[in-house]
Amino acid sequence: MSAAPRRRAPGATAGAVAVRPVRSADLDAVIAIDTRVTGIEKRAYWQGVHKRYGASRSDGRQFLVADAGGAVVGFVIGEVRDWEFGSPPCGWVFAIDVDPEARQAGVGTRLLAAICAGFRSAGVTKVRTMLSRDNRLILSFFRSQGMMAAPF
Repeated sequence: MSAAPRRRAPGATAGAVAVRPVRSADLDAVIAIDTRVTGIEKRAYWQGVHKRYGASRSDGRQFLVADAGGAVVGFVIGEVRDWEFGSPPCGWVFAIDVDPEARQAGVGTRLLAAICAGFRSAGVTKVRTMLSRDNRLILSFFRSQGMMAAPF
């Protein structure tokens, strides 16, 4: 099996990207990435997410961004959650995205690795997410990271 060479976005080479906690000043860039990808600007939604996950770094919550030379090119958000029926806590990734111009450069991989490291430091060994089965791009990404589909 062979792979095509990966396209490197300017300023988004794997070595040039730093993953760090979100700052208030990053919110416009996060909103812009989401708007580019979804086609819908959801400023009020993202302000609420930032307030819950970015402004307060407690309760196992994480809101991280990929910074390429001062430009935010991606983000990941998640938290440690407990489940009912005695299931042990797990890491829950509920949002991850990379600017389309910075894709195929390892940015998503670095974001997912960073949030998983945070989960591990909280004692969590299992990571979950939920997505539409027809979203082939994100399914492919998570599969490339060693994750697999489950019943829910």
